[in-house]
Amino acid sequence: MKMVKAMLRPDYVDVVADCLAEAGFVSATKINAFGRGKQKGITVGTVRYDELPKTILLIVVEDNEVDRVLEIIRENAYTGNFGDGKIFVSPVERVITVRTGNEGL
Repeated sequence: MKMVKAMLRPDYVDVVADCLAEAGFVSATKINAFGRGKQKGITVGTVRYDELPKTILLIVVEDNEVDRVLEIIRENAYTGNFGDGKIFVSPVERVITVRTGNEGL
């Protein structure tokens, strides 16, 4: 299993989440955050924004589904501008449901 962590523009997360759900990936977690990337913020007129709002979308999937999830995220979060986000893929060793104690997705 893999955890896909996508740090995206907040205004694109619902579209991405809806597209993931339509593709059968119904479980996801959204976390509101602030951060900056390589551009170190942006300047609009005379105002400098060091940190910009982002939403982190977390989804755990089987290894063979990772490429499909990445494709859905990239297709639906892309603007072509700085700040579109980053996607991280990490291994997941175990998944345990708190209520039942069952292991696995």
